[in-house]
This record gives sequence, C-alpha cells and structure tokens, in this order.
Amino acid sequence: MSDPIKHECGIALIRLLKPLSYYKEKYGDLHYGLNKMYLLMEKQHNRGQDGAGLATIKLDTAPGKSYFDRERSVDKQAIKAIFDKVFQPFNTLADKEKDRLKDMDYVKNNFPFMGELLLGHLRYGTHGGNDMSNCHPRIRANNWKTRTLIVAGNFNMTNVDELFDRLVSLGQFPREMSDTMTVLEKIGHFLDANNQRLFKKFKTSGLSNADITPLIEHEINVADVLRNAAEDFDGGYAMAGMIGHGDAFVMRDPNGIRPAFFYKDDEVVVVASERPAIQTAFNVHRSKVQEIKPGHALIIKKDGSVGEVECTKPLERKACSFERIYFSRGSDFEIYQERKMLGKLLVPNILKAVNHDLQNTVFSYIPNTAEVAFLGMTEEVQKQHIELKLQAFNRGEIKSTEELMTQLAIMPRVEKIAVKDVKMRTFITEDTSRNDLVHHVYDVTYGLVKNNVDTLVVLDDSIVRGTTLKESILTMLDRLQPKKIIVVSSAPQIRYPDCYGIDMSKMGSFVAFQAAVQLWKKKDDTFLHSLYKRCKEELEKPITEIENLVKEVYAPFSDEEISTEIANIVRPQHIFSDVQVIYQTIDNLHLACPNNQGDWYFTGNYPTAGGNRVTLNAFINYMEGKNVRAY
Repeated sequence: MSDPIKHECGIALIRLLKPLSYYKEKYGDLHYGLNKMYLLMEKQHNRGQDGAGLATIKLDTAPGKSYFDRERSVDKQAIKAIFDKVFQPFNTLADKEKDRLKDMDYVKNNFPFMGELLLGHLRYGTHGGNDMSNCHPRIRANNWKTRTLIVAGNFNMTNVDELFDRLVSLGQFPREMSDTMTVLEKIGHFLDANNQRLFKKFKTSGLSNADITPLIEHEINVADVLRNAAEDFDGGYAMAGMIGHGDAFVMRDPNGIRPAFFYKDDEVVVVASERPAIQTAFNVHRSKVQEIKPGHALIIKKDGSVGEVECTKPLERKACSFERIYFSRGSDFEIYQERKMLGKLLVPNILKAVNHDLQNTVFSYIPNTAEVAFLGMTEEVQKQHIELKLQAFNRGEIKSTEELMTQLAIMPRVEKIAVKDVKMRTFITEDTSRNDLVHHVYDVTYGLVKNNVDTLVVLDDSIVRGTTLKESILTMLDRLQPKKIIVVSSAPQIRYPDCYGIDMSKMGSFVAFQAAVQLWKKKDDTFLHSLYKRCKEELEKPITEIENLVKEVYAPFSDEEISTEIANIVRPQHIFSDVQVIYQTIDNLHLACPNNQGDWYFTGNYPTAGGNRVTLNAFINYMEGKNVRAY
C-alpha cells in the first residue's frame, strides 16, 4: 500500500527429527537446520522491518553445558546480522581445527546454536521503540529445563490490563506491562504449575529429584498448559514456544485471525506464518503444507511425536483479509488468485467512471504490491470491453464488421507511471518526520499521458490515511497533466481500528473517518459530541456487552458519499486535475476472499469482545484530542 503502515510479525519454527549427523551425511550440510531457518526468515522478510531474533535448543545436553542460545538484532539487515554472528565461530576456525567439524557430537557440544530445535522471529512492531528488548524470542529462564520457556509470536492482545491484573492476583510481580511479557508469564505460570504437580506426584513414589526430571520431561502436558494460559486471551495470535527440555508448540487464536502453516515428514517439522516460505525452503508442494486449525496448537514433543490439539474452542473463522490484500507475499497460489479477483471485481465501477473510453485512459498501479490485482483488473477491462462491443454489434449499434474489428483492436493502455524509490522507506520513520519524506518517495514516467485529454487510473492496495496521496502521489501524477486522476483501492474503506496486530489504532488517522466527520459537520455538528458521551457510558458495561456504537458515524452515508469526500480531502489544492476515489465493496471482498473474511477494519464487526472496546476507546481518544494507542 502506498500509505506507510506497520503490520504483521513473522514466525518460523524447525524441529529436526534426526541427529545432526544425519543431515551432514545426507545433505553434506553441517548447518542444515540453521540454513533452513535462514531461508524461512528471508522468505518472510516482508513481515519484519524493525528487528529479528533466533533461539535454539539442544536436546539432551549434559549438566553444565549451555542448552539454549539466542541472538537478536535491530540492525537494518537484522537477519543477516544475526546469522553473521551465528556462523562467526565457524568462519574463524584455523585450518587445523576444521577436522573437528567432522564430529557432530563435538560440534553440538562446543558451538552455539547447533541445536535440534530452532525458533525464528521477524518483528514488525505496531507500538514501542525499536530497541532490542522489544525483539522476540523472549526467554523465561530456569535451572529446571522443563520450566525454561522461550516464546515468539505474531499477536496483539486487547485485554492486557486484565491479563496483567490476573498475574498479580496469582502472586507474580511482572517487570513490564506489555502483551508479550504478559503472555510469556501467563504461559510460564501454568508451565510451573504443571511441573509442580508432576514433581509432587513422582515424589510421593519415593523417587529422587534426579530420577524425577526425565519423567517430568516425558509427561509434561503442554496442551493443558496452553489451555489454562489462553483461557482469557482476547486477541489475534500465532504463538510459538519452546520448552528447555525439547517440547515445542505453535498455538493459534480461536478465530484464526493470525496465520500459521506447518509441514512434517520423517526428517523435520516446520512451522511458518506463510505457506510459500515452507514450500520454497523445503521444496514441497503446497498440498503438503497444512494450516494449523483455529483454536488449536501444534505440539511437538521431545520424542519427536507431533499432534494438533484443541486449546480453545474454535469460533467463527475470521482470518485477516489484509493478509490476502497486502501483507502476505503474492507467491502463495491462493493469495495470487484472490488478488487478481479483487482487481477484476473493480472493473464495472472503473469503466463507468471513464465512460468506457479506453482510448483516452491510462491504467497503472502504486505500489508494486498492487501488481497482481492490477493484472486482474486489466485482464477484466479487456474482457468486458470485448463483450460490450460484441453486444453493441449484435444490437446493430456497430454497423459493420470493419468497425467492429477496429473497436475490438482497442487495448487498455497500461503503463508504469509511478516508480517508488526503494532507498526511501517511509515506514522506518515516526509520524512526526514521515511527511518530510513522502514528498520524495515516488517519481513518475513522463510523456505517456496526453495532456488534458487522458484520464489516469491508478490502482492501490488500500488507502488508509491518504497521507501519501495528498502529500506526494497526486502532486506527482498531476505533473503529467491528465484530465482526471482516478485512484482505485482494491480494499474497501478502512473505517475502524485494528487491535490484533496491524498498526491501525488511531481513529483520526483514517481518511474514511475524516470524511465521515466532515459529512457530519454539514449534517449535524452536535452528533459526534452526543456519540462521545454515549461511548463513555457504554464502556461502563461488562466487556461482553459492549456494542460498537462507532458504526453510527458512518450509518447515514453511502459508500459513494464517503468516497467523494475522501477525494476532496486527499486532493491538494494546487493541482489542476480532477480527482475521484473508487473503493472495493465489502461484498466483492468476501467474494474474492471467501475463506478469509476477517473484515473488522472495514465493517466494525470484531471477532472478539475486546475489539468493540478498542473502537470506543479510539473514538473517545479522538474526541479528547489524544494521539495515543487505543489498547
């Protein structure tokens, strides 16, 4: 999307099911697991721009030997920085020492990160600074391996305050109030409780502490730990974790908001946020890669057994549609087809807006992530153009075959109009300095538009704030002197905050909300203040009874009215071209993405109770002039 926005983190987990020597002998690769993890992380690089992290666990190490390692980085090339450090001990070995690398037991015991269990994370922070402490994986260390917990995830919780208070009521003293630390301590608490229960059970049998430890490793019930921990989670999450002795898990929220996929054979178990990353790293067909079911956890025991168990009751599937529109890479077969369909479904409104005049219309897209939807759009423009001309010929409106052939020969004029300077990254700046950069992020290709004759149709993934349109893109496009600029969004109007991972929590930032406010000022300038008071009262109710009253902000106005007002807002006063904005409809979004209908940012229909509360808080913050997070 042309608007700068931070979004979803990425996770990657690998469990090697064979001894390290197996992979060296079969693949000739001393670092088989690490190299596969590097690939998984790089193939999900789009999910992390603020930092990255890697942790590994070695199975069955002797006491006194380090059994887990972790490296994190907030470097601009964080993945490379991490793996440079990981491989550094190998790269600096003297020639006479390299013979020792033939002994994989020696390698495992004497080199860090040479473990059978690996967990990688790519951080795209929605809030908070870009310092190391915010990077995953996070560790809850303990001298008992079965109590050591390492967690990384793609999640946001809407009820952090309640979860924090619950920890305090359990007698804990959490060091911070972030959702990451709260989740880590919540799981850790029930992991401790499970350990303690098993310890008491075996102690009554007269066993020594040393004898009890391996029994706990075998019998620890990860599913019960997760069920207890997740009982009052409200949010979207895909959480990956490793326990010091070698168990691992990936747990998904009951609505399936956040994505998680896995693949298993007799050599590895692998989990990632995106299916194509697994397909590429392990060269497997998409049919072999499964989706972790909503409300379930994939649990990998130390002995290599794997099972998918229900941890929270699955609810209506509300997988994030933004994954399909923009976040996930378009190399996924299903996402590719869905994005093409999103472009295709826009065509009737586009042709209506240009009065079916393809000779004097130029089609383009911004940014590159809109390319697949653009392909679908232009293919459908050509198809509908042919159908309309054939219908006109059959009705006798086109008089001759020669005239028909002339009309059918008209092709959509497709051009690469806007070019993004990849060195200019608006998403790495804070709000206060972003405007200084957006003026220079895009440039245009000159000489392709007939001055004051052509209409320029530009497709975007979505229009969130409208900042980049207003501050940069429309000014640049106007330099081409088109008669009219039509900006088309393959996503519907973003009207409500997201509270499950995307950086969209401030109501006043949404250009659709700004447009509705302007329309209310013309209609009834007392309404917003009245709604503000009612929202304050609504928040006094139990969370499960809170309704999304903010829907009333949009209720009286049609999508077209709001789109027209958005065009007025984003159009710079100094440009000469007319500006029109066309959005995708909700119905067409659902038609294009039938299995991923999480649409709360468009409709206000939140899948969890906490979502309604977040929206009310966001509206109240706007009315009170507070530029703060709504949850």
